[in-house]
Amino acid sequence: MGETCGKLLLDVILRQPESRNSPAMSNEGPKNPLEELERKVQELLKDPQVQASVRQMMAAHPPPQPAPGGGSAKPASTPDDANAEVLRRIRAFNLRPREIRDHLNRFVIKQDDAKKILSVAICDHYNHVRQCLDSPELRERDYAKQNIILLGPTGVGKTYLMRCIAKLIGVPFVKADATKFSETGYVGGDVEDLVRDLVKAADGDVELAQYGIIYIDEIDKIAAAQDLAGRDVSGRGVQINLLKLMEETDVSLHSQTDLLGQMQAMMEMQRGGPPRPRKINTRHILFIVSGAFDKLADQIKRRVQSTAIGFGAARGAERTEGDYLAQVTSQDFITYGFEPEFVGRLPVRVACQALAAEDLEQILTTSEGSILQQYRADFAGYGIDFQIGRDALHEIAQRAAAENTGARGLMTVLERIFRDFKFELPSTATKTFAIDAATVARPAEALQHLLRENADRQHEVLRAEVSAFATRFHQDHGFELLFADDAVAALIDASLAADKTIRALCEEKFRDFQHGLKLVSHNTGRTRFPITRDVVEQPDKVLSTWVVESYRVARATEGLA
Repeated sequence: MGETCGKLLLDVILRQPESRNSPAMSNEGPKNPLEELERKVQELLKDPQVQASVRQMMAAHPPPQPAPGGGSAKPASTPDDANAEVLRRIRAFNLRPREIRDHLNRFVIKQDDAKKILSVAICDHYNHVRQCLDSPELRERDYAKQNIILLGPTGVGKTYLMRCIAKLIGVPFVKADATKFSETGYVGGDVEDLVRDLVKAADGDVELAQYGIIYIDEIDKIAAAQDLAGRDVSGRGVQINLLKLMEETDVSLHSQTDLLGQMQAMMEMQRGGPPRPRKINTRHILFIVSGAFDKLADQIKRRVQSTAIGFGAARGAERTEGDYLAQVTSQDFITYGFEPEFVGRLPVRVACQALAAEDLEQILTTSEGSILQQYRADFAGYGIDFQIGRDALHEIAQRAAAENTGARGLMTVLERIFRDFKFELPSTATKTFAIDAATVARPAEALQHLLRENADRQHEVLRAEVSAFATRFHQDHGFELLFADDAVAALIDASLAADKTIRALCEEKFRDFQHGLKLVSHNTGRTRFPITRDVVEQPDKVLSTWVVESYRVARATEGLA
């Protein structure tokens, strides 16, 4: 009903003729389209047709009845219970930086400096939140929020670090890419939608959402003005809007373009009862932004080297890109294309190091979030397990490092290795296999060798599939198909020759049997039918013969009667 009313309202807006005082006709110049839309909504709410729809919506969703003894009746278990538990955990926050670091070590390899800096910043932020919850008067005091900027190449664990922290604390977490936003939200998203998404992640609990974490990736892509098709503004406008959120501002829970949300809010007001919050304050929302900053390291390198020019300049060890990013200053960000005010609201800077081949191998062997565990779970769904040797792990890590995409390269390499295994093995008798360096280098050859080793057992699997088809046919249609040995052998040969599963082959050959067998059963009372090689090879011809013969039997029976 809510969608119907929203569509009705939009339809009326689109059909409404422009008045003489519209922006197109006025000498005052064009007005803000969102303000015009809001004005039209207010006018249309007076329309009898819209009012009737609202009354229907309210009738379909009556207000909650008071429970005995006062208050509103609530179900025994609601999302509010879970949210209350999260709020209780925030009020009781007592984690230490080392404890957060140790938790991150279970999942994220390397990035020791990043873990320390993040652990301290997170503890400081949520200790302040806890103190504000305990002493509400502290909320009004000035507090410099420790928003964070993460720098580093792709696939080093920037997003994973923040997901692990949010999961540990239990607060709502929202992730988005900065490239999808525009200054006005006409084309692209409105940055305030991030806060609304955080409320959705908290199941609509505003109090819980205001202590959540918003993570914005690809922040380096809005560092300078871009002339992108379909975008009406430069990255500077998005930066200005974001810095308002990162400091402190009130965000409406319903955007100006959310007609359905505005209608629902109006309905709630007319129902009565305690009013729901209409805005959320961003003072205690922690903002983390990240980006690869591909050219920033070169920019910092030029600055550092220019201060060390001279015959007496010492030559130290070769520095990595991460080493240079760790020396970033506010001026480096400003030169890169960020507004000074935007940079000032990101006081915590964290540089992540690129992952070498040995780091990727450690991810496979020790990380609790290893992608290898995902592949084990995929195969386990078919009752299959695999063993992988150290030589194979080393080779996988080397190939993943060559992809230059960090930990994401592991999935690229593993998918290349396991793709055909995951396609073929679930339909075979194979329940275990081994992965070595040769398998990593030539997976197709290794798979064919494995299939040849299990060829004898494959016939048993295919024979079981024939029996499974007969069982399903009996359950679905009430007729027993009694497959003779020569019929099973014919189906297996046809399955291997056509590279089709027994199930697909039987469904194709016997697709009309349920209809024909109903006629035969009606005429003769038979419910069991022998399936020989002739039936498998010419199913339609045999079925037609059975039907014709059944009518002859039926007529003969009638004649005797």
